[in-house]
Amino acid sequence: MYLFDTDIMSNIVKKRPSPSLMAKLEKVPGEFQFSTAINLGEIYFGASRLPNGAKVIRVFEEKVFSNITILAFDEESARTYGRLKARLEKRGLTKSELDLRIASIALQHRLTLVTGNVRHFKDIPGLKVENWIMD
Repeated sequence: MYLFDTDIMSNIVKKRPSPSLMAKLEKVPGEFQFSTAINLGEIYFGASRLPNGAKVIRVFEEKVFSNITILAFDEESARTYGRLKARLEKRGLTKSELDLRIASIALQHRLTLVTGNVRHFKDIPGLKVENWIMD
């Protein structure tokens, strides 16, 4: 089961999406495809800054969001986040708040995080990360 990061969802709607990404997506049943409300927020923010933002949002809603399960940052995610952030801080490591929240949701649900930004999630204990857009 897989949790898709923002860059993966963005790649899907490109004119020329990554062939390796599309091939892997075809092999994963829809019920095993997830993302987070945090990732959606990043996409809505980015699209809302564009002159054709409404059109871009419609494309995401039709091609991506409607085909995956969106997970919330809930109470259990918050617990995971707090423990994770403290653990990383003790090791002198810092991560973006959004990335930590996304990682916490992936850990909570035991999902593999699929991202092209592997370095953003490096050093997060227990997190499985895969890059499907490297061609």
